[in-house]
Amino acid sequence: MKQFFQILFLAFSSSLVLSSTKLTAEDWPAFRGPRGNGISLEKDVPIRWGPSENILWKVPLPAPGNSSPIVSNGRVFVTCAENKGRKRSLYCYDRTNGRELWVRTVNFDKVMPTHKTNNYCGSTPVADGKRVVVWHASAGLYCYDFAGNELWNRNLGEFEHIWGYGTSPILHEGKVILHCGPGKRVFITSIDLEDGKTLWETTEAVEGNGSRNKERKYMGSWSTPVVTEIDGQKLIICSMSLRVNAYDPKTGNIIWSCYGLRGQKGDLAYTSPVIASDICVAMGGFNGPAIGFRMRGSGDITSAQRLWQKEPNPQRISSGIISKDHLYMANAGPNTFQCLNPETGEIIWQERSGGAACWGSLVLVNGNFYVTDQNGTTHVFKLNQKHLEKIAQNELHEKSNSTPAFSEGQVFLRTFNHVYCIGK
Repeated sequence: MKQFFQILFLAFSSSLVLSSTKLTAEDWPAFRGPRGNGISLEKDVPIRWGPSENILWKVPLPAPGNSSPIVSNGRVFVTCAENKGRKRSLYCYDRTNGRELWVRTVNFDKVMPTHKTNNYCGSTPVADGKRVVVWHASAGLYCYDFAGNELWNRNLGEFEHIWGYGTSPILHEGKVILHCGPGKRVFITSIDLEDGKTLWETTEAVEGNGSRNKERKYMGSWSTPVVTEIDGQKLIICSMSLRVNAYDPKTGNIIWSCYGLRGQKGDLAYTSPVIASDICVAMGGFNGPAIGFRMRGSGDITSAQRLWQKEPNPQRISSGIISKDHLYMANAGPNTFQCLNPETGEIIWQERSGGAACWGSLVLVNGNFYVTDQNGTTHVFKLNQKHLEKIAQNELHEKSNSTPAFSEGQVFLRTFNHVYCIGK
């Protein structure tokens, strides 16, 4: 009888462990993870790695790129572009061993302008465990099943900007939400994941030629939308070049707008909005303003709800994270890390960290921040409200502009040369 209860106890304990694992282990199916905020529920992920440490597998890529890997239902997806964007591909790998399962390539004859650092594959794909959606900008929006069969595709028009494209699609309740731009025509659209049909499309006014505004200053937004909920109402939040908009997911109607992103060098937004409770923080690009506001009201809420606006700022391409009422940022130029008060914009601390500028976005995992700089070095530092507390600096000696993905105790990282799977 005693042995029976021991076995029963062990079985019960094992079920608790398995249940706990299911609660904490998750896919990373989109840019900035399953909730679009850069926060992972993983508990046991590597803190340290290098070329000969904790590398489970790596696979070569034919060309560099700025998109990030995603992980969904045993698959790893990443985009790549070759021949000046004439060849734009989606790669699918087995997450267990890195074996290439399939590649789907879209050929596009026209060479579009872009920045030398943006190699025609700046958009991260998104998946739901059965289907994967990839945006190749002017080359189209494509949906495949996990066997690589094309389910549908859409030509959404040409998107021409001197710096190229970089927004990523997200999924919300069976709909593909996509910020189409920058360029002469900019819009947010909702597309049915089942058949690729447009459900709504909301155009954003463009004051200029798409690359420069009427004052001949730079303009454009590369911001990926995020979904939030305020008082039971779902909202799609996106930073445009001049303002932050909240869209009704069902209709595309703009619920409210908050202005304040116009800067001395232009109308620019690179990062995704950062949200906690009813506060939203948005960053202007190219040293432009940062704003914080409450997501309340309707119409133009700038005067009623904007809490602060600060300019100039460091160059910000990396999206930040709000945790425990503190906003954490990794800056591109100079290479500094910051902790701010999201209600006031006050800088609580600002410190330099060795390494290159950070274009990849912050990820928070089990009380630690991870961010990969342009030299492919991933910095790990503790969540600390008083100062920068670095605990690891992991070098791979390969360039990178991407954000790592975290899933089931593993880290998936894209460099200019490889996709890595990192684990204990």
